[in-house]
Amino acid sequence: MMEERHGIAAAGNWILDITKMIDVFPAQDTLANILSKSTNNGGAPYNILKDLARLKAPFPLSAIGLVGQDEAGQHIIKDCQSHQIDTTQLVSIPDVGTSYTDVMLVKDTGRRTFFHYRGANALFDTENIDFRLLKSKIFHLGYLLLLDRLDEFEDTKRTKASYLLENAKIAGFKTTVDIVSENSNRFKKVVLPSLPFIDVLFLNEYEASKITGIDLSPDKLNINNIKIAIKKLLNYGVNEWVILHFPKGCVAGNGHSELIIQGSINLPGDKIIATTGAGDAFAAGVLFGLHEGWPMVECLKSGVCTAALSLTMPGCSDGIKESGYTFNIGNQFGFRNLEFSH
Repeated sequence: MMEERHGIAAAGNWILDITKMIDVFPAQDTLANILSKSTNNGGAPYNILKDLARLKAPFPLSAIGLVGQDEAGQHIIKDCQSHQIDTTQLVSIPDVGTSYTDVMLVKDTGRRTFFHYRGANALFDTENIDFRLLKSKIFHLGYLLLLDRLDEFEDTKRTKASYLLENAKIAGFKTTVDIVSENSNRFKKVVLPSLPFIDVLFLNEYEASKITGIDLSPDKLNINNIKIAIKKLLNYGVNEWVILHFPKGCVAGNGHSELIIQGSINLPGDKIIATTGAGDAFAAGVLFGLHEGWPMVECLKSGVCTAALSLTMPGCSDGIKESGYTFNIGNQFGFRNLEFSH
């Protein structure tokens, strides 16, 4: 009998976020004041695994990726180990720095702008994963469009990422993926080859618009356009769920015509310290529920509650609390009632 899989493994971008709270985002050639500075986890696998650790996930967590042989790389590895995240396949390599991002966070608005050094993540390739060493139930990859080697085409039709995800499915994993909100026209070319090998796809309204060509303006979300976009992504090959998230909530759809709508937490403005990491925190909350076999409606509630907690502190994971307390923020502030145009 095949051994039952247990745990979540996450691969992709390992980043140190150097968050600088500023008084205003300056116009070019002008000055802004840095009010404070902090160093925090960044990148999909780092954020999600650390969030799950802080949620006290009752299953193993495994890190996969590359960091440099520098102080930043050692910081990431030690931080993971201190949170009981297995680092067997989180490897430090010579002659390249650990990836980092300067996050400029405007104090009064919570808006952030990113200046990113790709570093070791740009070298992460299919050969850096040994699925035989993993007994995890879920394999999460993030971010497509920010992993240079995996975004390359192995042949005329398919990216290396698509083959990596196919191998993960063959090995018995449920595959989940997130995308970065890159300002480019590469979305269809790079993302589409991977969709048939993704069980659960996380993306925001901007990313969904870039892939599908459907207008999903965040200021006036149209429910009919959301349905069309989700159906289009499923037709492109996503196997189980497309989960579209945005500041006011999320919508999940599957190939059985199920559509689940969940409003985000109605968090007061003075409770929102930073929005960095909210998308990954949402994914972490959803993945917790998926691993535990919860219905999707409960997974989405877990996601928006976890995302709300992440908003209350500057670092991506600082506000995350044990899962037993996570739903309390929903009970305390309530969920938004989403209103869509037609």
